[in-house]
Amino acid sequence: MESVKGKNILVVGATGGIGSKTAKLLAGSGANIFLAGRNAEKLDLVAKEIGISAEKTFAVDISIPEQITALKENYFSVFPNLDILVNAAGIGIIKPVESLSGDEFLRTLNYNLYGPFLLVKAFLPAMKEAKKGLIINIPGVLGKVPMAGAAAYSASKFGLVGLMQSIREEIKRTDIRITNIFMGGVDSPFWDTIDLRVQREKMIQAEEAAKAIWFLCQQPVSGVVSEMVLQPFNHQAI
Repeated sequence: MESVKGKNILVVGATGGIGSKTAKLLAGSGANIFLAGRNAEKLDLVAKEIGISAEKTFAVDISIPEQITALKENYFSVFPNLDILVNAAGIGIIKPVESLSGDEFLRTLNYNLYGPFLLVKAFLPAMKEAKKGLIINIPGVLGKVPMAGAAAYSASKFGLVGLMQSIREEIKRTDIRITNIFMGGVDSPFWDTIDLRVQREKMIQAEEAAKAIWFLCQQPVSGVVSEMVLQPFNHQAI
């Protein structure tokens, strides 16, 4: 395994259950962390808990191009390069298709697909210049196996997988790696606003999900982990 000590890592979605715990693990391993997330107050709390200064945080809605541009400018005003981009951001709307509004469908696509596109478009050039880097996205298991009520969510995550697979073909002659993590059933704030009966006590804990990302961040360039599937024992579907 390759140490993350001294590496510059951008964690997007750092205010979420998985993102915040991933940032904590990486910072605890000696990485230089920059935090980005939607909620400025939560971002400040996470930064204080980890011991990161305010200049290494930025509140952003990744579906807005101007905000991504500002994130890029702020990041590179602090760090000269980007070793690892962890995108743990996303929204979930789970409801039958006849109850799903057009606005909800488009909002899901904007945040789960268009947002990651904007992130990669903004930060990939720096990795290309260095000819190395790692990009980690979390399509979730619904980006591989759909379920009832997840039309918008699965569409966005299937799209994310296709997006990253295509970009992977563009960077074959570099040491830039792309990893997709298909997590299913993680007990995180994701479920707080979803009207669906689930057994959260049987889900993967957010800390364990974060450990999987932490592990992937330490993989050597010689071995590319293109995807990882992580599910609770009772949720195994693929």
